[in-house]
Amino acid sequence: MSRRWWVLGGIAVVAVLAVVAGPWVYGTWIAEDDAPAASVSTSGAQPATGEVNGRWVVDAGLPPNETAAGYTVHEILNGASVTVVGSTGEVSGSATVEAEKLTAGEITVQVASIATDDPRRDGQFDTRVMSTGEFPTATFVVDGPVDLSGLPRDGTTGTVTATGTLTIKGVARPVTVDVEVLRSGDSLVASGSIPVTWTDFGVQPPSLGFVTVDGSGTVDFLVSLRRA
Repeated sequence: MSRRWWVLGGIAVVAVLAVVAGPWVYGTWIAEDDAPAASVSTSGAQPATGEVNGRWVVDAGLPPNETAAGYTVHEILNGASVTVVGSTGEVSGSATVEAEKLTAGEITVQVASIATDDPRRDGQFDTRVMSTGEFPTATFVVDGPVDLSGLPRDGTTGTVTATGTLTIKGVARPVTVDVEVLRSGDSLVASGSIPVTWTDFGVQPPSLGFVTVDGSGTVDFLVSLRRA
């Protein structure tokens, strides 16, 4: 009888430890932050050729500056604090530069194609969070001229500030973003992260018991552009 109680007691202790220590074990040994959102790389960059004026269109780009867009957010998952990055290469858009000023620009992202390392998270994102069947795209449209005359031509990056309108889930809000820009050969590469409060765009961050998502994050982009 005493042996039986020892066995039952051992099982109970293990069960309690699993409940109490499980989240700590997950957070310490299993959960990992995603890689940060892509930013402009100068690896292999060349001095700029030609003028910056003209019409440009977004293309797929080449490693390490492949076009991508998505989001970064912090969440608590099974007791673990992790940073989640979702991204997609399904990005289109164009830009117009006149007198070395960006006078028009638009980026369109296919939201349903944004993916993380967890298909279950992505399923919630597509349906309950973003309603991609009703709102398939997110857009950023430049609202005012941006001076590009000071951008380096030697294969290094420069930073400009752009104001525009960000539309997520059918809700449009004015935003300001610092954009890192590289002129390399006859191409342009630009990246930035726009801070957002999700509820400003009608997006309710999930809170499902096992996962709690922060109320703010960033919308990220890295776009490679070629002459139209």
